[in-house]
Amino acid sequence: MGNMKLNLKIWRQTGPNDKGSIKDYPVSDVSEDMSFLEMLDVLNDNIIRKGEDPIAFDHDCREGICGSCSLFINGEPHGPARGITTCQLHMRRFKDGDTIHVEPWRSAAFPVIKDLAVNRSAFDRIQAAGGFVSVNTSGNLVDGNAVPIPKNDADSAFDAATCIGCGACVATCPNGSAMLFTAAKVSQLSLLPQGQPERKRRALAMVEQMDKEGFGNCSNTGSCEVECPKQISLSHIARLHREYLVATVTKE
Repeated sequence: MGNMKLNLKIWRQTGPNDKGSIKDYPVSDVSEDMSFLEMLDVLNDNIIRKGEDPIAFDHDCREGICGSCSLFINGEPHGPARGITTCQLHMRRFKDGDTIHVEPWRSAAFPVIKDLAVNRSAFDRIQAAGGFVSVNTSGNLVDGNAVPIPKNDADSAFDAATCIGCGACVATCPNGSAMLFTAAKVSQLSLLPQGQPERKRRALAMVEQMDKEGFGNCSNTGSCEVECPKQISLSHIARLHREYLVATVTKE
């Protein structure tokens, strides 16, 4: 297959308080072996050569690890593929002559900074509210491997720990809910011995902070699990409900 010509319809917005709009950008010489972000790099190079302002978008590792490259592509978080992030999406998924719509995450809790870049610091504040463990740093640490953990618990904790905080769950949810993200962070630690001392306080504090940030309520549509690039299970949301209930009824 030769290089493709595409018509990109990209959201442009100069700042958080400015009114944005969709702009048309034709781009040619797009190889099917390019990643989606490499295609945007080519487009930005063309824009800069014309003396215009390049399109702002988040990216960092480009290996599906950091969660920075979060784009709404043709109405789907991270594009048409499943189990990958935007940086892992390759142009072979598209055809010559395609029109591709590219927008930022849409959520009141993720305000647009510029163009396709959004402010996801709300996730940082939820994490800071309780997504940690107290560790003895006196030098008398117990080797982590000395504490037996059931295989099922270890596997579930690892599943939750794969969350990269990209925000696809929020972007795809009709309610703008952050339940899958919060549940993954709570569930990961509630399943491990190291997470037990702050277990109840963690569930209460992180859910309270999630509500403060303005995220919507979960109505179990399941879209978050479908679009999650790490395919984190909805079962973690069920576990969060149990953790929160127990912490509420036993709160001193």
